[in-house]
Amino acid sequence: MSDQDRGRALRRRHMQERQAVVFGVLLACLAVAGLGSAALYTDSLSLPFLERGFSVKPTVDTAAIATYCPPEGALPVPTGQITVDVYNGAGIGGLAGTTATQLADRGFVIGVTENAPSPVTGTARIIYGASGSAAAYTLQAFVPDAVLQNDARGDALVDLIVGKEFTGLLPQEQVVLDPAAPLVGPEGCTPFAEMTAPAAPQPTGEQPAQEQPAEG
Repeated sequence: MSDQDRGRALRRRHMQERQAVVFGVLLACLAVAGLGSAALYTDSLSLPFLERGFSVKPTVDTAAIATYCPPEGALPVPTGQITVDVYNGAGIGGLAGTTATQLADRGFVIGVTENAPSPVTGTARIIYGASGSAAAYTLQAFVPDAVLQNDARGDALVDLIVGKEFTGLLPQEQVVLDPAAPLVGPEGCTPFAEMTAPAAPQPTGEQPAQEQPAEG
């Protein structure tokens, strides 16, 4: 073999070695990214800068939560029009991810899937705003023991926080939802109008000005 052939073969070998190193690094990065994505999806890993804060504390005593009736005449919302953020409030690894998968199988649109900032007792909490009232009642048909808890959010996004007693969604054949029948709230629920009524003005504490006596 000539020196020229030997040099060419050496350069080819060095190039192959560099390519092997580059491809190895790329494969390792892809593997790490895949594992990280899977951990985030199954809420085994929580990153503070990705966490979304709650407008209300989910650990509020359920006895103190006012349950508002759905808007009068409101019909069930198609699941494909409901976006649900799923939070794990039970401390059981992967619970939010598996619940999100079950909801997606029923047609719901899944937003974020994360750990809740604090534990939740009971089965679940459904947190929603006035615009998402019908969506929240529709979701509750799949989680009948979930407590409805409203907040001041302006969109129709719904949060589902699964608690320590959550065992899964109600089987599809047991879900009672008639697309043509208006939603009905529990007995004694607070009228929906009170949920959307403007807050009463707070007293300022100022004393009314006293009338000055007329000059003679």
